[in-house]
Amino acid sequence: MDTKQINIQALAFLGDAVFSLFIREKLIKSGLSNSNTLQNKSIEYVSAKGQVNILNKLINKNYLNEEELDIVKRGRNNNNASHPKNTDIITYKLSTGFEALLGYLYLDNPKRLEEVLQLIEVKK
Repeated sequence: MDTKQINIQALAFLGDAVFSLFIREKLIKSGLSNSNTLQNKSIEYVSAKGQVNILNKLINKNYLNEEELDIVKRGRNNNNASHPKNTDIITYKLSTGFEALLGYLYLDNPKRLEEVLQLIEVKK
């Protein structure tokens, strides 16, 4: 499968699920068990704003290679006129880029996905 040919929205769709599962697992392993607390803490990371904060840290530390940055840019530049009411269009587009990156790595390079996810500090 040529992952570069997959629709960027499909990669973002997959990346969203990958990231949500990763965060939920990390929170449960940190000792949280109350469902309301788990939901509220997961929103801090899985929300568009939380994803953009993580993406910016990865970019500022020069952790992403050129290929990965290209995937982020493809996701960011995707033509999607709508966005959620609770976030601005720029944040939404950047978070789509982050999700697309995770979806791409999940399919193309699971080892690299694990490396990127391990850089994310999850606090309970």
